[in-house]
Amino acid sequence: MTFTLSRAQKLIIAAVVIVPVLLLALYTWTALSWSYSAGERAGYVQKFSKKGWVCKTWEGELALVSIPGTMSEKFYFTVRDDAVAARVNQTMGKRVALRYEQHKGIPTSCFGETEYFVVDVKSVE
Repeated sequence: MTFTLSRAQKLIIAAVVIVPVLLLALYTWTALSWSYSAGERAGYVQKFSKKGWVCKTWEGELALVSIPGTMSEKFYFTVRDDAVAARVNQTMGKRVALRYEQHKGIPTSCFGETEYFVVDVKSVE
């Protein structure tokens, strides 16, 4: 007994597989393209490294200094652009201002471990 699929059945199976993949790709592209918020944070980059097993991303930690003698708050961030990452590395140890965009709802950590993506850095010292 042989089992053959009609052309319509093959199209339905293909649609059931392809449509969810396309919807996920569209959702991911939308989440990465439009930012929820944007802003700037100033402080000292105290940790910055390229991390990941398969998807390598630049991950960093900015120490936000408020009032002398108080605990510093940490701002965790991701850098997707290698040129910006090189500039962050050049400003290590200096007071910097990081301009970032917040992207909520990114479906995987392959694009970055945080939802804050740094797009520019400038030294403020």
